[in-house]
Amino acid sequence: MTTRPVLANVGPMREFVGPFEVTSKLTGHVFHVRFSYLWNGIATRHSDTIDTKFFVDSEIRMVGLAHTAFVAFRERHGRDLTDREASFVAADYDVGHDEVLRLIDQVGMK
Repeated sequence: MTTRPVLANVGPMREFVGPFEVTSKLTGHVFHVRFSYLWNGIATRHSDTIDTKFFVDSEIRMVGLAHTAFVAFRERHGRDLTDREASFVAADYDVGHDEVLRLIDQVGMK
């Protein structure tokens, strides 16, 4: 039987993704990033996204993940992504439907 990685969906959301740094390829500036939380943006702003909030150098930055990719993941794998899994995808960057699915496949979530 093949086992697939599944990230446990436990603990405070602010601890889902640990603090990390990103260096700008353009300027070389090192950004200090901290995950805050995620929520469904469909009712909030009719964007059909799961919205995630990060603090980048103490400023709020939002990342939207296409909700349709979550639906496609459920259809493909018979389960929903956990909040923790979604937060790891969001920590990569703001991604659309196809890119969300590519990142999920890259990490090996099934």
